[in-house]
Amino acid sequence: MSLSNQLGRDGEDLAVQYLLKNGYQILERNYRYRKAEIDIIALKNETLAVVEVKSRTSSYFGAPESFVSPKKIKLLVMATDHYVISNNLSVTVRFDIISILKDKKVSNIQHIEDAFYFF
Repeated sequence: MSLSNQLGRDGEDLAVQYLLKNGYQILERNYRYRKAEIDIIALKNETLAVVEVKSRTSSYFGAPESFVSPKKIKLLVMATDHYVISNNLSVTVRFDIISILKDKKVSNIQHIEDAFYFF
């Protein structure tokens, strides 16, 4: 496994721990539909949080959350629609980003709720 893949996996693990600690129920990890992948699907108080996790070792090239492209957003929306419809869910959907800056000693986690809108 490459270092960037390991960083991503570690970041997702940290994000799951963070969400669980904050009262979320984890429904799915790495949910795939066609060309789309949702890192984490979590539920809290009838709100489905579709979470994109972005991990970086430095903010030199920009904040981790700034790397979510319009194409990625479009794919996330498509996969989320499929998930909600195929599971017959009646929930409010929110798109979040969990941004993780991780150096050798410390991980800085930022949870951005309603990070983008799908309209």
